Amino acid sequence: MLCQLSYKKFWDLPGGVVDPYESPAHALVREIAEELGATATITGLRVVSWLPPWRGWDDAMLYLFDVELDRPAGEFALQRKEIAGIHFVGLDELDDHVAAYTAKVIRRAVTAIENGESGVYLENGDEPGWA
Repeated sequence: MLCQLSYKKFWDLPGGVVDPYESPAHALVREIAEELGATATITGLRVVSWLPPWRGWDDAMLYLFDVELDRPAGEFALQRKEIAGIHFVGLDELDDHVAAYTAKVIRRAVTAIENGESGVYLENGDEPGWA
């Protein structure tokens, strides 16, 4: 499930930036409530990826969690100033809609699910050289 964002070209996973003193898990639950009007229950962690500094942003960490939502996408109350739409996209369609980095992370998360892995560590979306 991808969010078509109203403020940038590429679609993205639901979520957002962590507020000061907020955990990444709490930030995801908050962002889903704010942007989709849904209640999220985190069921696991799939991928953590370190991001290098980019366009004035400091380095960062991306956490990709498994989440169950309390309602189907057709019942979301979208925050229209940020979310223009919700789309379900197959792996073969990712490159048409998301940034290359996001496609790498999503594909690795799907592989983690298939292999029963959790907490996979990446650096800029790639397996680190020491792994």
